[in-house]
Amino acid sequence: MSSKLNGDLLREYITDMLEKSKEKDRKFTETIELQIGLKNYDPQKDKRFSGTVKLPFLPRPRMKFCLLGDAQHIDEAKKIGLDCMDVDALKKMKKDKKLVKKLAKKYHGFLASESIIKQIPRLLG
Repeated sequence: MSSKLNGDLLREYITDMLEKSKEKDRKFTETIELQIGLKNYDPQKDKRFSGTVKLPFLPRPRMKFCLLGDAQHIDEAKKIGLDCMDVDALKKMKKDKKLVKKLAKKYHGFLASESIIKQIPRLLG
């Protein structure tokens, strides 16, 4: 098989994968990831490709996020109505592991400020 992948062949593989995923009923939404490697392209040096892809529908329309951030990001999150926690609140939670688990179950995902992201494992245990 060559290193180049034909578009029709890719569509065939994806269709086959989707059909096989219907064979076994799952209690969760399965995800499919496609990773593309470009020959002679260093993404660190060469920033030629930039853009976004808008999906035709929202995968999880009621997805809940919590921001773990510094003062600036906390203020921005409050303005748009996003749940948020600062470092002091995280320090208080470290003492009670049940609170940490409850926090993890309450949200689908977390966003963190760059300034505190390295502290999170230490703060939450």
